[in-house]
Amino acid sequence: MAQVTKDMTFAAVMRMHPDVVKVLAKYNLGCIGCMGAQNESLEQGCAAHGISVDAIVADLNKIFE
Repeated sequence: MAQVTKDMTFAAVMRMHPDVVKVLAKYNLGCIGCMGAQNESLEQGCAAHGISVDAIVADLNKIFE
């Protein structure tokens, strides 16, 4: 079973499942067109946007349950 971790890049997570984009949108993260998505980890991006990385990782992992 796939699992998302906070050290994964946004790009890697978006390649895992199409519904990832919906979860990111819930947190107002427009990662699809962002150049940082290729190299920035979920933890780094969430810190930059003031979002709980634990909350977003939990929501992303619900996709794979």
